[in-house]
Amino acid sequence: MPRDLLLKMELRSRPESLCIVRGAVTQLTGMLGFSEPECRAVVLALDEALANVIRHAYAGNPKRPIEVSFRRIRASWRGASRVALEIVLVDRGRKIDRAKLRGRALEDVRPGGLGLHFIRQNMDAVEFRRTDGRNRLRLVKFLRAPRPPRDP
Repeated sequence: MPRDLLLKMELRSRPESLCIVRGAVTQLTGMLGFSEPECRAVVLALDEALANVIRHAYAGNPKRPIEVSFRRIRASWRGASRVALEIVLVDRGRKIDRAKLRGRALEDVRPGGLGLHFIRQNMDAVEFRRTDGRNRLRLVKFLRAPRPPRDP
């Protein structure tokens, strides 16, 4: 299966845009066959990633561009070729210090700072790189094979 483009969104770095993205991703993940908890996990991870772009890469400037593309891909995972959803976010924000891409410890109870933890916990692959003045975050969630029904 080639990299099948499902949806591409170009939005401005406004927090108000997040509800539109959440709705579209909820529909898209459901259409692809993700379970309800997996749909919520992808939505949460993407929401956190976009909030981080708005807050950190663009320092709250509401007029900066963010591109988000969604593709159905086939990739190797745990020794088998599997279907997955690939989400790529591209922004032109400031360069992020890779050493700061750690998130804080869960035991450190206070508001904020858990976005990266939620992203990594909810996605199967998370890759960040900067090229040509752009930040590129790639998120992958593999579609689990449906479980056979249990015998009574």
